[in-house]
Amino acid sequence: MDDDLDPGDVAAALLASISVLVRRVRQVPIGGGLSMPERTALSCLDRSGPTTSAALAREVQVTAQAMGATLSALRERGLIERRPDPDDGRRVVLTMTEAGVQALKNKRNARTELVAHALTGGAFTPSELERLAVAAPLLDRLAQHI
Repeated sequence: MDDDLDPGDVAAALLASISVLVRRVRQVPIGGGLSMPERTALSCLDRSGPTTSAALAREVQVTAQAMGATLSALRERGLIERRPDPDDGRRVVLTMTEAGVQALKNKRNARTELVAHALTGGAFTPSELERLAVAAPLLDRLAQHI
């Protein structure tokens, strides 16, 4: 690392710029009809696989009641389903349906297109695009170490 780079300064700059990027992407209306809590629940199910409502609530740090309301809405729309836990028949696990997988994919694709559009049209040089491409896996690795 360059001796002139202070990790605290780098951390502050990264957090500030990433926060602005995420906030801007979230502010742009994207079709698909998923609210932020619904998208978060589906994303967690997509990452971790079948799980319980309580585990999902803990993972996203919301109350069981709030998660219950979100999951009820997703179930009514056919995006998730309840199944008996194969390890403990007294529990119920939640899984994504094909419609849920597609809804999440559509939402992600729309956001990806939004960012891709911002990267085109001369706003960034080819060299800057290369630097952003190299930074993406580094940001992912940073997230994994937090």
